[in-house]
Amino acid sequence: MTDFHVCDLDLPENILSAYMTAEAIAVDTETMGLLPWRDRLCLVQLCDNTGRVTAIRIAKGQKEAPNLKKLMEANNILKVFHFARFDMAMMQHHLDIKVAPVFCTKIASKLARTYTGKHGLKDLVQELEKVELDKSSQSSDWGNIASLSEEQLNYAANDVRYLLNAQQKLVGMLQREERWELAKKCFNCLPVFIDLDLLQYDKIFEH
Repeated sequence: MTDFHVCDLDLPENILSAYMTAEAIAVDTETMGLLPWRDRLCLVQLCDNTGRVTAIRIAKGQKEAPNLKKLMEANNILKVFHFARFDMAMMQHHLDIKVAPVFCTKIASKLARTYTGKHGLKDLVQELEKVELDKSSQSSDWGNIASLSEEQLNYAANDVRYLLNAQQKLVGMLQREERWELAKKCFNCLPVFIDLDLLQYDKIFEH
């Protein structure tokens, strides 16, 4: 795989410097499960518009990653996720990182692609990028970070490799359908939902 780096604990200074010049960075995480207070963060993947992919292995019990925090909190760089609510909550809970600004391709897809009910990353990338993602490693042991398989690393890289192109196409669809301003309001609400999720509130907006 070309231009793919795996590093431990944090971004090296040279890779951080390269990413800090980007207008947007695609981001994803791999975890041991879906509950931030129970399940640990294992991997954070990044990709810029040059195709530079980096996977950061997060150690068990690790509480900070200063260079990653600097990048994720840089207000001049857009961070693009698919289902940002989960990944942002994981980074906030485990590494004290409050990501901003943010674009979520899952929210954008639900607002723009109202002709389908399929808003998973695989379906989105297949339609917009004409690429079929292999999701066979999705449910696997990400906790054994020192011995991640080539299949796991390829899976992790592909989860960010196509996001920026998909994001640009979704922006175009949202603007065309006059839903772009609504999408931005949704993205701006994410920190509130994440704080509620981490406090384990549920359905507080229901009657």
